[in-house]
This record gives sequence, C-alpha cells and structure tokens, in this order.
Amino acid sequence: MGTLHLIRKNLGRKKLRTTFTLLSIAIAFVLFTLLSGINQAFNAGLELAGADRLITMHRMSFIQPIPISYHRRIEAMDGVEAVGHFTWFGAYFQNPRQQFSLQPTELSGLTDLYPEYQIPEDQWQRLMNNQTGLLVGQGLLDAYGWELGQQVPLNSTIFPKSDGSYAWPFQIEAVFTQESTANEIQAFMHWDYFNEARAFGQDQVGWIVTRIADPDQSAEIAARIDERFANSPTETKTSSEQGWTASFAAQFGNIGLIVQSILACVFFTLLLIAGNTMAQAIRERTGELAVMKTIGFPDSRIVAMVLGESVLLAVVGGLAGIGLGVLFVQGAAASLTQFLPGLAVTGSAVATGLVLAVLLGLLTGLVPAWQAGRLRVVEAMGRR
Repeated sequence: MGTLHLIRKNLGRKKLRTTFTLLSIAIAFVLFTLLSGINQAFNAGLELAGADRLITMHRMSFIQPIPISYHRRIEAMDGVEAVGHFTWFGAYFQNPRQQFSLQPTELSGLTDLYPEYQIPEDQWQRLMNNQTGLLVGQGLLDAYGWELGQQVPLNSTIFPKSDGSYAWPFQIEAVFTQESTANEIQAFMHWDYFNEARAFGQDQVGWIVTRIADPDQSAEIAARIDERFANSPTETKTSSEQGWTASFAAQFGNIGLIVQSILACVFFTLLLIAGNTMAQAIRERTGELAVMKTIGFPDSRIVAMVLGESVLLAVVGGLAGIGLGVLFVQGAAASLTQFLPGLAVTGSAVATGLVLAVLLGLLTGLVPAWQAGRLRVVEAMGRR
C-alpha cells in the first residue's frame, strides 16, 4: 500500500476536522496574499523612483511652496541635465473624495526628466498647441472611462481661478504609457495656464525635480543645491527621488513592519491550531501505528507518512488561499486604481507563500512525526 494512498485515506477519516483545518489555513494565506499586494502597492513608487533624479522642496514642509526662480538657478549648476518644477493641484473629477495627482508643469521638458513616459508624436504636438490640453496616464484614462479629445472639467481642492471658480476646463490631448502602470494614475497640465489663471500663489511651485548626469554624485549635488539657497527666505531640502518617495510613504507608517507583524501573529496562531490538530490525529491512531510497525512498516515510513499528511494539508490550504487572494487582489485593483495604483501580487510573493505553506506543514508535523517514530509497539498496544 503506497504512502500517498495512506496519507489521503488518513486525511479523509475525519472530514469535518480536515475541512476546518483547511479553511483556517486558506484564510490565513488569503490574508497573506492581500497584505502582500498592499505592501507592493506602497513600495511600487519606491521601486520606480529614478536613481538619477533629485527632488527639492521647502525645508520645513512639503506643502510650503518655493519660488519658481530656483528652477533656473538649479539648471545652471554643474552635473545637472534637466530640471522641472511641479505643484500639487488637488484634482478630482465629480467626486471630491476621489482625488488624483494632477501637476502643473512645463510640459515641453517633461520627457527630459521622465524618458520612460511614452507619448505618440501626433498627440504630443496637439498637447503643445493647446494651453488647456491635458496629458493623462493610460491608467487614469481607463479608470474614468475618458477618451482622447474629450472635454473634462476638473475641480481643485486648493486653487480657485481668478474668477473664484474651482472648476478648471481641460481637453485630453495626449496619453502617456510606461512599462509599469503604477505611475499612470496621474495627469499633467500646462504651467502657464495654471499660473496665469489661479487666484493666488503666482510664480510659486511645490517642488523641483532635477535629473543628474551621474547618480553616484546625487548626495554631493543635493548638498550643493541646499547650500545655494541656505540662509535665504525659502531654504530647501533636497533628496534622491527614492529617498523622498520612502519618506512620503513613511507618513502612512512602516507598512512593511505592520504587514510582517500581522502575518507573524496569524501564522503563530495557525501553527498552534494545525499543530494541535495533527497531534490529536496521531493520538487517535496510536494503536493503528503500533499495528503498522508490527507488520513491518519501518519508522522512517511512519515519520514520512505523518509529515506528508501535515505538509499536504498545509500546501493544499495554502494554494487555495493564495489563489483566492490573487483573485481578490485582481478584482480590488480595478476599483482601487486611483488609490493604490501598484496593487498587485508579485511572483515572489506567491513563491514566498508556497515556501511558507511547506514550512508550516513541516513545523506542525515535526513533533507528531517524531512521536510516531519513537512509538514502542508494546506500550502503544497497552494503551488500547
């Protein structure tokens, strides 16, 4: 009689207990998959951040503006290849609770800063010829069901126009794509249109992005930029794009640590539950194991059978949980595109989940397997 056949039969003896154990394991791995997707969403910006880009903002706070004149002064520094300035517009379409990133900038230099943005040439020309033209990421276009050439009124939560209205008319003239869709949930507008029409804050920008020739000199150039504006009315703080993205994400807390803490608690609890289930199953079969040893089953096969039961239970539950979790994340990603554009389950997360499932099976089955292997036939038969 094959070991796999015995494992399958043993797991099917107490169907209700096996089912509940599988459900508990599956739920744990659904949670693992969901949290992995959320963690990936928060880290997506960090992974996409360019090593050759620096971000300069007000020394005190991200929400404090800096003079647009800093743009030209940074542009004249050695080691600088391209410079652009951006401002948070606070845009929303119809629903003020669903804001997205719309940034006024000098669009003519955008692709010098972000060469990864792919924009069709004909669309680019139309965008340059229309001051109310809007450059929209493909992900944002899909999320709202917009079309190229469509007129869209967008509202700002921060900037009214000079006539007091917070509604700004735009026409979608160009759509950009890139290798990763995480940065496609944003849009860009012409700086001149914004600066001339807004009611306050003329010639003030939110932050400045600098692309440098040598990423190894990023710390040196960042220090030189801040030294240039030291002791001025508006001092600056410059960091790499990766560092800035990490500090921005840290405002929401250490997501990685939170995820790991939750998963540690869940898997520790699951370890106790599954371990107790396996131990109980072995105790119930003490006599049967003694009979198997009597008729010639070696200790190694008994140990392999018990470990096999535990690992199979954990892997089946883990696969079911990971599969359901991936489906949940894919479904949620479509509706949460504006809030968590990088929401996805990576291949490494799936592989980690499978490894955890195998480890869970080994750990929960280790003690029962050891006890079964050490079982003495005479003592076991005496307990019956």
